[in-house]
Amino acid sequence: MNSYSEGTFADLIGLRYTELSPERVRGEWVVKPHLYQPAGIQNGGVYCTVIETLASIAGGIWFGEQGTVVGVNNNTDFLRAVREGTLTGEATPLHRGRLQQLWQVVITDEQGRTVARGQVRLQNLPHRS
Repeated sequence: MNSYSEGTFADLIGLRYTELSPERVRGEWVVKPHLYQPAGIQNGGVYCTVIETLASIAGGIWFGEQGTVVGVNNNTDFLRAVREGTLTGEATPLHRGRLQQLWQVVITDEQGRTVARGQVRLQNLPHRS
């Protein structure tokens, strides 16, 4: 997945996948100045991107050969400011149905503290016959 993502927005922010399965997708990235907002902390858009990406990859793995998935809602909460270090995101399913999925993603810092969390609702798009 890391090589497949080369040149994408997730690659630009430095997201690297560390675990891929239908039950959980994990990834990590290093907070660097080019990812800051003007206040000198991790930009919230990075959290939104990571949450959307990990949930979409996880949902796609679970849906598999049936078709594809697309995000239809991303709700992200920013809980703790971060200026440096490695952050880890973990996506786990809350609901996986015939037409939609709901995934929760929790982002933690190196001390295991939650710094952001979000939910992504995905629409399952079956292959057309």
